[in-house]
Amino acid sequence: MKSKTIDSMENIEDNKMKDTLILAIESSCDETAAAVVKNGREVLSNVISSQIALHTLYGGVVPEIASRKHIEKINQVVQAALDEANVTLDDITAIGVTYGPGLVGALLVGVAEAKAIAYAAKKPLVGVHHIEGHIAANFIEHKDLEPPFFSLVVSGGHTHLVRVKDYGKFDIIGRTRDDAAGEAFDKVARAIGLGYPGGPKIDKVSKEGNPEAIAFPRAHVEDAPYDFSFSGLKSAVLNYINGCQMKEQEYRQADIAASFQKAVTDVLVGNAMRAVEEYHADRFAIAGGVAANSALRQAMKEACEERGVKLYYPSPVYCTDNAAMIGVAGYYEYRKGVRHGLDLNAIPNLRLGER
Repeated sequence: MKSKTIDSMENIEDNKMKDTLILAIESSCDETAAAVVKNGREVLSNVISSQIALHTLYGGVVPEIASRKHIEKINQVVQAALDEANVTLDDITAIGVTYGPGLVGALLVGVAEAKAIAYAAKKPLVGVHHIEGHIAANFIEHKDLEPPFFSLVVSGGHTHLVRVKDYGKFDIIGRTRDDAAGEAFDKVARAIGLGYPGGPKIDKVSKEGNPEAIAFPRAHVEDAPYDFSFSGLKSAVLNYINGCQMKEQEYRQADIAASFQKAVTDVLVGNAMRAVEEYHADRFAIAGGVAANSALRQAMKEACEERGVKLYYPSPVYCTDNAAMIGVAGYYEYRKGVRHGLDLNAIPNLRLGER
């Protein structure tokens, strides 16, 4: 009886010492991705199959095409992630997967794949919130970053100002009332003839333009100082273009792009710094696809330096959709004891903080 107790104690110690490997899957939009993440901070592999070239033909993401492409690529991408990490399914501790928010058809492909692997390999299944993944991307390269801190999540579908209280615990103090910042980038890029994807194209052409050339509006929500609104700005850009066309006046694409980008950046940074001052924050992280924007990074850096706030942001590859960030978020969910059954379903409108 005594030896059994000793054996069980030794097993507990072994488990404490053993590395936790999360096989993560991400398919919420137009990137089919898989990664292996070790102990929540070390990325052993991060494989992404992008569909950008395909959707560029249509000027944006076509959900049905995205879903079909995920089905074609998902098995290959998962195997590539395991091979790159030099591990097998036997070495994996748990399977993490994005189950919302996102395009429902696209999400279902990843969720089905994760459930199949978890069932066949007898591994725990952990569903992960996509936006929580974006925030967690900051943990990959910034080993010193731990909650609590503030974060601005800016992507094609979301614009959130968030107080990160603990791993997986958030207070949303600001959100967009209409268009997300990334959505506005895509729509304006299309309007001025840059095409899809709008974010990186506007960022590039803006370097040749004058950000003060056109006085586009900066929207502030009166009863919610941390909330955002970008639909008016988008409309102002479209009205400016239409006005020039009606008057048969030429306009500079680069000036419109730079002035629009400056307007978005001013609002994002302004609201973020208002929160920093109000809540006396000393650490701030930006996340999401728009966090790769060079103008936003520079403006945030300058604003944080002025206030003695330490700024964190991921490398561009971890800003856009990837599975490494899902592996990181999945690790902390796994550590908290989160387990999902084989009835896990895709939730396209899943809100941040919801379980």
